[in-house]
Amino acid sequence: MGTTGAIVSGNRLRKKGNRLRKKGNHRRPAVGRWLMPALLLAAACSGRLQKYDATGVFEATEVVVSAEATGKLLWFDVEEGMLLQANLPVGCVDTAQLCLQRRQVQARIKAAQSRRVDIPVQTAALEQQVATAKNELRRFENLLKSDAATQKQVDDLRAQAALLEKQLAAQKSAMETANRGVANETLALKAQLEQLDDQLKKCAVASPIAGTVLTKYAQQGELVATGKALFKAANLECMTLRAYISSSQLTQLKIGQPVNVFADFGEKDAKAYSGAITWISDKAEFTPKTIQTRDERANLVYAIKIAVKNDGYIKRGMYGEVDFQLGIAM
Repeated sequence: MGTTGAIVSGNRLRKKGNRLRKKGNHRRPAVGRWLMPALLLAAACSGRLQKYDATGVFEATEVVVSAEATGKLLWFDVEEGMLLQANLPVGCVDTAQLCLQRRQVQARIKAAQSRRVDIPVQTAALEQQVATAKNELRRFENLLKSDAATQKQVDDLRAQAALLEKQLAAQKSAMETANRGVANETLALKAQLEQLDDQLKKCAVASPIAGTVLTKYAQQGELVATGKALFKAANLECMTLRAYISSSQLTQLKIGQPVNVFADFGEKDAKAYSGAITWISDKAEFTPKTIQTRDERANLVYAIKIAVKNDGYIKRGMYGEVDFQLGIAM
């Protein structure tokens, strides 16, 4: 009885083991079917993200706008993050003193011009005397021919006419000299006026480029001096990736060549952009510690700049990767 129970128990165990093995055999193909595509996808993603020819840091064209005049900052409509248009005034320094100086110069110009002599009007009487003397001289010369006048009378009239002509010439010369002095003084005053106009224009605060305000250094109502930084702006629509290449890569690149640029997007993804090489350094430098190149054994590298159109996701200081193959790899 005990032997028969042991045999039955052994058979049951064998049957149970066979069922478990069959069940395991049915599950094994499912594990392989899901595991292999996942491994291939991970390998593909890892290969795409690590494929690059150079790396660098994104930069932007930054401009520090400083005050060009000294005075109180009466108006300053600038906030960080604000979009600015090129050459559009966003602030103004006090112009009261400059306006008063401009009025003073304008008054001096009018006073100088009032001293200008009208030569034809001033010499009209003397010219009439000269004309009368010449007519009298011609009449007495005709009388002398008919023995109706003496030679002395003719000589006296001739001397009088000559004297009047010299007086007229001297008077014209003096008036012309005075007018030239007035003209020169007026030119000097007009130059001062233009100088004041230029200083008034410099009282206006404007950004020379269209861009975004990054940092604001002054507040409305502050007293500013010439050269004081007011704000910093940058053109974030067109970014520049500054990367480094080895000497072997240098011979394969040229200005204007299109390249692929990858920027970080999210935690693990990368976003592709199209770019173009705008500058290649003509001097080699030692490899920066924070920059990796394709050839890690290269001791000297060359800096390049790549222009990239920004869609808003590229930030200054972000790392970027460069693929020198044409077309964006998706």
